[in-house]
Amino acid sequence: MTQFYEGVAEIFEIDLTEVKPELDLQSMVWDSLAIVSIIALADDCFNVMLDGKALGACETLGDIEKLIANVKKA
Repeated sequence: MTQFYEGVAEIFEIDLTEVKPELDLQSMVWDSLAIVSIIALADDCFNVMLDGKALGACETLGDIEKLIANVKKA
């Protein structure tokens, strides 16, 4: 998860200490570029392909983590 969190910090241009499951995505620049970047990051880190629409509906980083876990199970 460390590599994923580092990538999230880079995408949102925030300090790594701010990257936690409760991170509110709406307080970040949660736009199409960020969504595509998270899709690529999840693919690199976890070898999963996330659905952009499902990802866009996520409200927190914890929601993204749950989405990744669900995709990995499928």
